[in-house]
Amino acid sequence: MTSPMKTLVYKMVEQGLIDDATAREVNGLLTTGEPPTRAFAACGLADEALLRFWSEQFDWPYVELEEGSFGKAFLAKFPARILLEKHVIPVQNGDDDVLIVTSNPFDTSAIDELRLATGRDLRLGLAPLADIDRCIKQHLGVGADTVQSMITEAGENGLQVIDTDADEDMDLTDAAEGASIIRFVNQILTEAIELRATDVHIEPFENTLRVRYRIDGVLQETSIASEVKHFQAAIVSRLKILSKLDIAEKRIPQDGRIKILIADREIDVRVSVIPMLYGEAVVLRLLDRSSVLLGLDKLGMSDRDLNVTKTILERPHGIILVTGPTGSGKTTSLYAGLSQINDVQRKIITIEDPIEYQLHGINQIQVSRKAGLTFASGLRSILRHDPDVILVGEIRDVETAEIAIQASLTGHLVFSTLHTNDAPTALTRLVDMGIEPYLVASSLEAVIAQRLVRVICSECKEELAGPELERLKQRFGDAVPEKLYRGQGCRRCQGTGYRGRMGIFEMMVVTDEIRTLILKNASPLDLRQASAKQGMTSLRDDGFRHLQQGRTTVEEILRVTKDDTFSEHNLGGLTT
Repeated sequence: MTSPMKTLVYKMVEQGLIDDATAREVNGLLTTGEPPTRAFAACGLADEALLRFWSEQFDWPYVELEEGSFGKAFLAKFPARILLEKHVIPVQNGDDDVLIVTSNPFDTSAIDELRLATGRDLRLGLAPLADIDRCIKQHLGVGADTVQSMITEAGENGLQVIDTDADEDMDLTDAAEGASIIRFVNQILTEAIELRATDVHIEPFENTLRVRYRIDGVLQETSIASEVKHFQAAIVSRLKILSKLDIAEKRIPQDGRIKILIADREIDVRVSVIPMLYGEAVVLRLLDRSSVLLGLDKLGMSDRDLNVTKTILERPHGIILVTGPTGSGKTTSLYAGLSQINDVQRKIITIEDPIEYQLHGINQIQVSRKAGLTFASGLRSILRHDPDVILVGEIRDVETAEIAIQASLTGHLVFSTLHTNDAPTALTRLVDMGIEPYLVASSLEAVIAQRLVRVICSECKEELAGPELERLKQRFGDAVPEKLYRGQGCRRCQGTGYRGRMGIFEMMVVTDEIRTLILKNASPLDLRQASAKQGMTSLRDDGFRHLQQGRTTVEEILRVTKDDTFSEHNLGGLTT
């Protein structure tokens, strides 16, 4: 076998793929009995280049796996154990032609076992190992190898599927501590972090267990082997054990947290377990404490909004509110603002739930309801620590709002967040909570509403076709530029066409005119119109600014914003 292999090495030299020194190294390894795949790997060629060379020499097809056929019924004909152990995947290459795609064609044990198991005539195909493993994960499910081990362990150990309504606590504990259950949960968390997910949703249904990741603000379902449903209770129990929750309690919601370390990155996982119709559902919020904190100039603000923000941050007192729904980047913006003014002359104290980033030089307090440390009680204590700047994670009730306003009126600069849809609504929300209009008018300095829009993936970015561009121009007019782009979908962006996010903002500065309107209990519409005259840009218009720069798509802007001009006459035939 060695002689033909050495002939291959000489051909590689002739074609200029490797030099003489590398050829001697490969031949030396072949002489010692090193497996051909490992010996050729020493030549330093990329997997694709080496496999394409073998394809030419042996007439083995090189397969672009994205073009392969991977129907569930087709894959079910092949034992998953062999596919997982040997890192091969079958591809339908015509009506009767089936390729067994491998990155190690000199190991024929996989194709021999599959021929024996299926009774079919099979041929070899070639593809890089990374592509094969990706397809296995995509079509057989994340942790598919572990699922096979879970099934095997369950049979060997006599473990039974645990009924979620039963009280078999001891059996459930044993199942949750099984090596394969532990490994499967770890694989779910690891994949979520690798995909930049912020949340993991584990949802039980009648016949399936669904796992979804929230990536760039949008939920994406991941492939999971159907057999995982049988281990649903053990998986939930494993997560409960990690987060120090009561595994015997399945009737009421529970909240906990896990700290994990992956590749020197500390991840704080907030765990929420809620009983559903077909078992307990789990949502994991992933907070990467090692994330790089963005500066103000990296948030995506326009020049006008950036300059206004920097000016407001230098004010000695007052309240700055950031509004938006959960996951809209409010905390990131607040931290960026704090970092801008963080110096040795100022004492900055925060009270948060949770502490998402650790900021050097800033005193941070974690809310603890069990210990009685709430936003309101913590804020009272903070005021006795002689702060210059205070960050309150969220204004949730009138008590917290009143203390924050009093703090601003007594010479402190206060940052906080509020859950409202836009900037003008924040002012009326405070009044509705029970704060006197004169206190709101005298304490508030600015309100920043924000959303996050996904950015077009740079790897698969392409220009939009003419007819689609014209259709959008007819709908949105001059807001649509002459060239629009979209992401075609590629491996890097998991086929979504987007990778990463950036902010769009609505910056409302509380001027004397706005203060007068607040004292008159003006409506959000009146406040919006007055602010627009002073230069405030709506969220949708700020989104179209990113569209002009080719960063995002119209669909993405429409997804996260509403039309401020929407009224009954826009409904057309929908009204009666």
